Amino acid sequence: MTQDIMNNKQASILEAARDLIAENGFHASPASQIAEKAGVGVGTMYRYFENKDNLVHEVHKEIETRLEKAIFREDDSLPVRERFIRTYTRLFNYLIQHPSDYKFLEQFYNSPYGIKKRREEAVKSTKYDSLKKLFDYAKSQQIVKDMNDDMLFGLCFGPISFLLKDHLRGFFELNKENIQMIVECLWDSIKR
Repeated sequence: MTQDIMNNKQASILEAARDLIAENGFHASPASQIAEKAGVGVGTMYRYFENKDNLVHEVHKEIETRLEKAIFREDDSLPVRERFIRTYTRLFNYLIQHPSDYKFLEQFYNSPYGIKKRREEAVKSTKYDSLKKLFDYAKSQQIVKDMNDDMLFGLCFGPISFLLKDHLRGFFELNKENIQMIVECLWDSIKR
């Protein structure tokens, strides 16, 4: 089997797992359904992933990698407010354009998988280095409130998550104008 075929199968399994878990949750997405949706046998799935827990973590890792590439860009020459606005606007837009990624992450971080991951990352403190650098710089310049980075991130991401849920449920449509207004409100909530 060529490397391309192997990579395609692995990518299909990751995508199938993401989609099923995003819609049905972890427990209602058995390995047999994931394999069927991916178009592979269960045995093939376990060639690529040690077990379902390993698969879940790999889906998370894949989404986080795509998310980081999409939203974090070095804008060090721009003022802090502009970097914040651009970063959070890109985050909002990415999650709107990739609802299965958002739904998966929402479930992941509200499950034992995510709690364990957050504890590990708190020790390493490398997740979202670009955002941490931005917050650290802004705090050192007394531009934003001097709060714990996780609290700052929570203040900013919590409203995005809540609004995305309602957008996906069809309660309202998020568009360029109201996303801009929301992100500016997020900035206002943390600035000094």
